[in-house]
Order: sequence, then structure tokens, then C-alpha cells
Amino acid sequence: MSVLPRRTTAFPNSNFLADTETGSLPEVLTHPDVPLVRPAAYFRWQPAMAWCLAVIMSPIVLPLTVFLVLLVRLTSPGPGLYRQLRVGKNGKLFWIYKIRTMYCDAEKETGPVWTAENDPRITPVGRMLRRFHLDELPQLLNVLKGEMTLIGPRPERPEFAQVLAKAIPGYLQRCAVLPGITGLAQINLPPDSDLDSVRRKLVLDLEYIERGNFWLDARIFLCTALKLVGLPGLRIARWLGLTRTVRVPDWMRHGAISDTNIPKTYTDAVSHSVSGPHNGHRRPFPMRWTPVRKPR
Repeated sequence: MSVLPRRTTAFPNSNFLADTETGSLPEVLTHPDVPLVRPAAYFRWQPAMAWCLAVIMSPIVLPLTVFLVLLVRLTSPGPGLYRQLRVGKNGKLFWIYKIRTMYCDAEKETGPVWTAENDPRITPVGRMLRRFHLDELPQLLNVLKGEMTLIGPRPERPEFAQVLAKAIPGYLQRCAVLPGITGLAQINLPPDSDLDSVRRKLVLDLEYIERGNFWLDARIFLCTALKLVGLPGLRIARWLGLTRTVRVPDWMRHGAISDTNIPKTYTDAVSHSVSGPHNGHRRPFPMRWTPVRKPR
């Protein structure tokens, strides 16, 4: 964890995957054993729209952020804000800003690890902030800097991304667009806890990248805003048509399928229809699927 008072004189090398077994980022993104993700044309202008909305939201978000930062500082020793390196669009690294929800030096002994349920490293105030996702408010600054957008795949830490890129085929295709503060995966699924939870979110991230549009973003934004005020997120998601039954394809687990079974695009490969998997043309897709639902 890197807190704000610390300074750095050089930005980290953006080609953070150059030393992995899978090679550089472009090679991973075009791996022959996974379907190719084609971002929707909507993402050509979505960041500009998100930037304008962030400017409008700033007068409301800034005072609330200042209040929460002061609350954190008064209830536990240490700074109210902290920053972490995250992986952005095309593998570029950037600093993400968040309100501190853990005790200082929480990863001193363990190093970077996923947050567990009832994690003792989280402060009482931090638990409340995480429940309503208020710790993410400072990321509006990342949106204004052009490093993030409001809706999109959540940016991962490079320490985890290196491992996940080797363990899950097609993982880095989620870096084809700017990362977001919230997204389709966050609406439907809980925080990551293991590889299978990452695969489930990846399914939704890649769906969003290929099918993103203004109406989908508007519903995700509204659902997130209503969750911030304490309304039940999953119930709202059902009302807005955002719930998904996630099916993880075999190639995402093993990375080895025959050439004849490789679909041309990710949209052809994945369907979230409850009636059964198909390839976008209502013909059975020749692949075994494992249905997975979010636990109640």
C-alpha cells in the first residue's frame, strides 16, 4: 500500500508482463486459443461523456470525500487517502486513489493478498465505507485525468494481474478499454476471493466490452447510485435488467480447445440466456458450460 505523502520520481514500466511466461501484452491479447474481444464502437466516445459527467459530479462528490477522509483520520491512525498501482487500458500502469479502509501497513506481513470475508485488517469505519462503496469516490480524480471512466472493468493490481494472466486464458482482454469505477461484474458478483470468482467476473467484463452502449451504462450508473444510498443492489439490478447467470467456458479454465471450436468473437462464444448456451445464432455451441450463480 502506498499512501499519498510518499513521492515517486519515475513511473513504473508499463510493459509489466514482459517477464512473464506468456510474453508481452500484445502477444497475450492475441492468444490463438481464446476468442477475440472486439470493443463496441460506443467506447470511442464513452470516456469523453464520462469526463463531462465527472465534472458535473465533482461539486457534490468533493465535499463528501473530504468529510469521509476526516472521519477515517479521526477513527484510526494514518492518512485518510492512499494510492495503489493498477493496470489500465492496454496494460498501462497508473495510481488509483481510494479512501483508506484498512489499518496502516495492513500488508506489511502478508504482502498483496485478496480481501477475505470479515477481514481483520479492515477498520470499523472502513467496513461501512466498503459496504456502500464510498471508498471509491476519490477515483473521480482518475476519471478527470483520463486514466479511468465511470463504467468499465475494475482495474487490477499488477501483482495479481501477472498471475491471473498466466492462470486464466484471455484475462488481459479486459484491458482493451479504460477501467471503470463500477461495472456489470460489480453489479452482479461479490469481490474476488479465488480464481473461479475472477473467471466469473471476466465473463461479464468481456460481455460488457463487446456489448457496451449508452443504455447499459445508464442502467449500471443508476443501479450503483441507488446502492450508495443503501437500497438493495441485486433487487434493483433485476428491475433494471442487469442480472446475469454466468457460465464459465472451458477455454477460460484450461486454455486448450480445438481449432474447429474457436468462435470468431467473444460475443459468439458466451451467452447469458437462462434457456441455455448458444452462439448468437440460436444454434448449440459445441462446448461444455458450467452455470454459476452468485451466492445469496
